[in-house]
Amino acid sequence: MRGLRNIWNLGIKELRSLLGDKAMLTLIIFAFTVSVYSSATVMPGSLHLAPIAISDLDQSPLSSRISNSFYRPWFLPPEQISADEMDAWLDAGRYTFAVSIPPGFQRDVLAGRQPEIQVNVDATRMSQAFTGNGYIQNIITGEVNSFVARYRDSSPLPVELAVRMRFNPNLEQERFGAVMAIINNITMLAIVLTGSALIREREHGTIEHLLVMPVTPFEIMLAKIWSMGLVVLVVSGLSLMLVVQGVLQVPVEGSVPLFMLGVALSLFATTSIGIFMGTLARSMPQLGLLMILVLLPLQMLSGGSTPRESMPQAVQDIMLTMPTTHFVSLAQAILYRGADLAIVWPQFLTLLAIGAAFFSIALLRFRKTIGEMA
Repeated sequence: MRGLRNIWNLGIKELRSLLGDKAMLTLIIFAFTVSVYSSATVMPGSLHLAPIAISDLDQSPLSSRISNSFYRPWFLPPEQISADEMDAWLDAGRYTFAVSIPPGFQRDVLAGRQPEIQVNVDATRMSQAFTGNGYIQNIITGEVNSFVARYRDSSPLPVELAVRMRFNPNLEQERFGAVMAIINNITMLAIVLTGSALIREREHGTIEHLLVMPVTPFEIMLAKIWSMGLVVLVVSGLSLMLVVQGVLQVPVEGSVPLFMLGVALSLFATTSIGIFMGTLARSMPQLGLLMILVLLPLQMLSGGSTPRESMPQAVQDIMLTMPTTHFVSLAQAILYRGADLAIVWPQFLTLLAIGAAFFSIALLRFRKTIGEMA
């Protein structure tokens, strides 16, 4: 019972220290409000309100159909410009795309010839340039094929392809960006809070006070894990309900309590990683450098940004030992596809095992560090 009281009281001390750290509180609030909202609305990596101009030298029904096929949310309403203005406005950065439809375009299409449409792209806007180029090609090809089909008889295909978009019928980027921002920020803050809590003890000189108290390294470490993990657990749940479901109106398909259970298991592992990194770093700047080396691979290779199947097999095998891989898998299954415990229990057990392993490693390192200080 004395050990439980020590763990409880030390955890309360950590919470009080966190309340006095204005910079860390600002980071927590920003990560689960502004960061989540901007990740959903800015939509990185996708085309959104791209400025486009069209020089229509044909002035035909087909060219008008093409001009009217660019609309929100992918493109801003196209502006009609002359061919002489195209290069000047691209150089000025006013448009990302400029489409030139040549004279006689409709006539050549109906005659079976292959006229060319010139698409000028401002490649300095890299994310929009690569994505938008494919969008423009698909839009123009679709409009031309649809227009030609009205003038020519075409034999029906033996098979009709019916496409069904499951879990995100409208392909809305908000559904992906908001949830993945929460998942990434949970991992980031779990490591930052626990690592900084240990470094704060060393910088303030309070670690020596703990050494002379009747507490064990296990109790000190567990107190930091439950207190900092509880903070991340609470703010992530509030962000999911208030920002994602409330402000952004993003539907959550599965059980929120089941997802929060997965968050707790993931925090058990990631907070242990934070303790381990806190024993390696001697100051907050050093912890920040270690964060770059650890956090970026954890987030980029976990399967949240790109499918794991597209990665080299060696990377896939290594990332199976990381908690973020299994956390992303269960989070997407629950929040996107409405999976229940019968589906995600393997990820839950794996997270528990990985968490126990990281906790043991961090505890050994923490005891060694405490012993050197003593």
